[in-house]
Amino acid sequence: MTIRNYEAGDLEACRGLWRQLTEWHREIYQDKTIGGEQPENQFDKHLAAIGPSQIWVAVHESRIIGFVGLIVKEREAEVEPLIVSRAYRGRGVGKRLIEKVIAEARGRGVRYLNVKPVARNVKTIQFLRKQGFANVGFVELFMDFSKGSWKPDLHMYGYDFNT
Repeated sequence: MTIRNYEAGDLEACRGLWRQLTEWHREIYQDKTIGGEQPENQFDKHLAAIGPSQIWVAVHESRIIGFVGLIVKEREAEVEPLIVSRAYRGRGVGKRLIEKVIAEARGRGVRYLNVKPVARNVKTIQFLRKQGFANVGFVELFMDFSKGSWKPDLHMYGYDFNT
């Protein structure tokens, strides 16, 4: 497996991976509406916003199996997104992609590097903790007026929260 810069010919593969990520979020939140009818179009918007030079792809036998993006704003940066094909999870692909984006951020003199996994994505949170993301910078709390499907599974600062 190799990690390389995004190229124009990677578009459809990355759009497909974006769809896989959206389907995973739909699954863990039991909500088929997440991402809309064509979630892969969100990759196009993301690519236009951050530029191709801010995306790296993981390639195995000429097939793109994952990618990572880096959004840099002055001395702060965000990992967005981190996607590994379902068939290749647990094989070190995500680790290599995170190592690449960490090295890029360090090389650019970034002071803080953050990543924002969805709260219910426990495996990803555990993975990111193992990669060194140990500081919590902010917590986003919200109300769901649609009565979505939530799990009461987070305890923080003496309170129980739903994810």
